[in-house]
Amino acid sequence: MILRANGIIKYFHEPISFQVLKNISFEVQRGEFLTLMGKSGCGKSTLLYILSTMDTDYEGQLEIAGEKLTGMTQNQLARFRNEHIGFVFQFHYLLPEFTVLQNVMIPALKLGKFSRKEIEEKAYEKLSMLGVQEQAYKQANKLSGGQQQRVAIARALINDPAVIMGDEPTGNLDSANTQKVFEIFRELTSVYKQTIIAVTHDDEFAKKSDRIVEMKDGEIIRQ
Repeated sequence: MILRANGIIKYFHEPISFQVLKNISFEVQRGEFLTLMGKSGCGKSTLLYILSTMDTDYEGQLEIAGEKLTGMTQNQLARFRNEHIGFVFQFHYLLPEFTVLQNVMIPALKLGKFSRKEIEEKAYEKLSMLGVQEQAYKQANKLSGGQQQRVAIARALINDPAVIMGDEPTGNLDSANTQKVFEIFRELTSVYKQTIIAVTHDDEFAKKSDRIVEMKDGEIIRQ
């Protein structure tokens, strides 16, 4: 078990108090590829932000990789996030003025566990794993959308995180690149035992994951 959410309750208070999440409890196993689904407004993105420790204003308990995260300070959470959680968003958020290699290195340089040379080697290894090593010294804005998303996945992997959190990771891609990203996620879970939790609207993408957690009106209705 890599992640446990227990009794997660969340309210929004603007413009009036409104309960977004109602007593959400579930576990995720190591190496599992899980998708969160549901109509817009069902609470899935809000839940992902809590699971990824970006939102700390909730009731309940959250545990990742054996550590209880509920109640940690913002600094403790920032360090935990950088070391244990990788992010892949709908938009890649690569820095256009940096090379591909430099973009992938950023989270590891921030963590400061390895020398710059070791980080560079590791970044190149992740790019090779994702088939974009030949783009390493290009500026990030010179790549196609599909290549940029693969670089974003390499960046998410650089610190060997416990979990990768994806927020609509294929939402900005055509069907061919969506399939490539799915294949990458599938290989990461089956070969490298990487855990992935992704919010998606794409039925086909979700159907091929290990487990779908379906939400409606702030509750899990099926998994």
